[in-house]
Amino acid sequence: MLVFFGFTNCPDVCPTTLSEVAAVMEGLGDEAAVVQPIFITIDPERDTPTALAEYVPMFDAGIIGLTGTPEQIAATSETFPIFYERIEQATAPGGYTMGHTSHLFLFDTQAGFAASWPYGTPAEEILADLRERI
Repeated sequence: MLVFFGFTNCPDVCPTTLSEVAAVMEGLGDEAAVVQPIFITIDPERDTPTALAEYVPMFDAGIIGLTGTPEQIAATSETFPIFYERIEQATAPGGYTMGHTSHLFLFDTQAGFAASWPYGTPAEEILADLRERI
């Protein structure tokens, strides 16, 4: 599993990372069938199931979008090495944005942590690493 925490109103990091995930999945070709990309929102207030259903398919990579209650998101985030916070910003949609960890995480077939890549890691580098692991 490739797991990324973000939010649909993110102006840069999230769409860039999900575009990289899409490039990785395309680059995997037939091997993409063994990798499941997952996008978990850190903004359940705005990222409803409907919002995710509209946003995630734009990346055309078989990404599963997950949301839940604020308590469920907080509990889930505690099992990952991530940070997120709401930041009041009058010019942002809804009057706030989200600060968050921007790593892409890889978990093996037993759901064990295998690797992570920081924001800005080129798709080619992620793809090369994944190919060695598959």
